[in-house]
Amino acid sequence: MVKERVTVIDIARAAGVSKSTVSLVLQASPLVNEATRAKVNAVIRELGYVYNRGAANLRQSNAKSKIIGVVVNDLTNSFFAELAVGIDMVVQSAGYVQFLANTGESLDRQREVIASMREHGISGLILSPARGTEASDLKSLVAAGVPVVNVVRQVPGAKVSSMISDNHAGAHEAVTHLTGLGHRRIAFLGGFPDTAVFNERFQGYRAALVDAGLEASGELVIGSAPSRAGGVAAVERALSLAVQPTAALCFNDAVAFGACDGLRAKRMEPGVDFAVVGFDDVIEAKTAVPALTTVSVDPQGMGRRTAQLLLKQINAGKADAEAIVGSVRLVIRQSCGSAADKRERLALI
Repeated sequence: MVKERVTVIDIARAAGVSKSTVSLVLQASPLVNEATRAKVNAVIRELGYVYNRGAANLRQSNAKSKIIGVVVNDLTNSFFAELAVGIDMVVQSAGYVQFLANTGESLDRQREVIASMREHGISGLILSPARGTEASDLKSLVAAGVPVVNVVRQVPGAKVSSMISDNHAGAHEAVTHLTGLGHRRIAFLGGFPDTAVFNERFQGYRAALVDAGLEASGELVIGSAPSRAGGVAAVERALSLAVQPTAALCFNDAVAFGACDGLRAKRMEPGVDFAVVGFDDVIEAKTAVPALTTVSVDPQGMGRRTAQLLLKQINAGKADAEAIVGSVRLVIRQSCGSAADKRERLALI
């Protein structure tokens, strides 16, 4: 049974003040003395009241909220910029605007921005959760009936919808392609091991090695920040091994770009001396030099599908949880080399 929402009247009664005094405190009015303000704020925290600023505005204008909250864990990664563009395409055409925030993987920041969005009366929330997010972090949203769609990352036990990619299948296909090119020591570079996405992609990587009769050596799995700098650091560690790998599946395209940078710093050419495969297929992947072989998730398309799922729940007036896993495909370009390239190089020796 959903707990009834705490009201201004409840706060006034518990604090022993008038409703108008509570309203003045919520509006940060200087007319309230500090002792009363402190007492009211203490009751607000105790009762878990959320000031719906948007609803307050709506009472004045008689309008309906048209704001969608979008919270991502790493806006410095171009994948999330493309995801946001896809979301905006759909919500804008439906007459909504998106309220976008970046958490930088901070749980505290995530809680702050979600609370702020709730104050502004968002109609729904799209969330790429920060590391360590738990079902309890989303409990108040669910209880309040706010539609939520988790994108990219799931939160175990959370009774909200999710939109993720088939990470296992994508990683498996990428590694199978590399083994088909003759690679026997293939590294897995980048990503935080404590995330579900890392685990799903790693499991696909390991399964493909086992299917090819190869050992999934622990020393070839090198975690790092899922960024370009993380990719540089990860490939440097890989190249320092006694027996170096000849190829790598990278956690995402950002790591793959960094791996290419790190290879060049060692006078090695990606796609010639070392095969590199990314994951995501961001816009830059096609125009990079060499063009990046990658598992295509279609970030903008994922954003559009996520927004459509959220709007479906908003329009239905209920937030029945749905879990959608989007298909992926391997896009073969120059960064991994190819069988034809390999034959041509051997002919020149």
